[in-house]
Amino acid sequence: MNLVKLAVASALLVSATVSAMDARYQDRTGNLVADVPEDKSQWADPGTLIFAYTPVEDPAVYADVWSEFITYLEKSTGKKVRFFPVQSNAAQIEAMRSGRLHIAGFNTGSTPLAVNCAGFSPFTMMAAKDGSFGYEMEIITYPGSGITKVEDLKGKSLAFTSQTSNSGFKAPSAILASEYKMKPDVDFKPAFSGSHDNSILGVANKDYDAAAVANSVLNRMLSREVVSKDQIVSIYKSQTFPTTAYGTAYNLAPELREKIEKAFYSFDWAGTKLEKEFKNSGEAKFIPITYKEHWKVIRTIDTANNVSYTCS
Repeated sequence: MNLVKLAVASALLVSATVSAMDARYQDRTGNLVADVPEDKSQWADPGTLIFAYTPVEDPAVYADVWSEFITYLEKSTGKKVRFFPVQSNAAQIEAMRSGRLHIAGFNTGSTPLAVNCAGFSPFTMMAAKDGSFGYEMEIITYPGSGITKVEDLKGKSLAFTSQTSNSGFKAPSAILASEYKMKPDVDFKPAFSGSHDNSILGVANKDYDAAAVANSVLNRMLSREVVSKDQIVSIYKSQTFPTTAYGTAYNLAPELREKIEKAFYSFDWAGTKLEKEFKNSGEAKFIPITYKEHWKVIRTIDTANNVSYTCS
């Protein structure tokens, strides 16, 4: 199934529109998210709930990180919950679209695609104790690369993550095109690593001259000592963007959806693996969000990048 067709050749150019929600979904409320079907026979109430976190280099690490939360989710819903390790954004989106994935965390850039093509209904994201949230896109390099400012990327290799990633592709593409008039394969050599982890490791190991990454991922890798500060130099930091969106498939039975939401908001992070993993990027709790409000800047970036979605 070909869910996504990104206008890659012109992805770094401006002017375009993001296509509307797939015809299989209905947005009766105007909140830009698919509504629960009016026909109750179409509601899903599975015996086992499948949960997936956004693709990372080593899914096994995050299966452990989320283990305590999954146990709490089981108690809160009365359902079995299984962690589903996904290898790519496309696989995650396809799984939800096909009904095989019920609860998920989609990365910032792929959230609009998941909403429009897979019926993803986001309701929360991680935030600091004071309610503040977000991360920045940073362009990083390694000491001695000869790159000290964005203009020095000319003639160098620049790693992106995937075409659906905000900080790993969409935001840096728009920034390089609009602010620096730099185009891929003309001013720099683009590469796709598949994940922020891979890009960061690629720069640290000097496989790439530079990379565009989410600094929330970089901070977690530094805290786990996967890479060290003396291996990384940052040459650009963007405005703040919303983080991973968590939500459910649009057609989950409303009572089940309510239990899932309550589980996210009432989970006690203190002393958990979730707290240990995310504290270095500032997160300490889940807060309510709306796709219409919190993802407005991301939809604007998609338009600027000439991104179009084709769901089939």
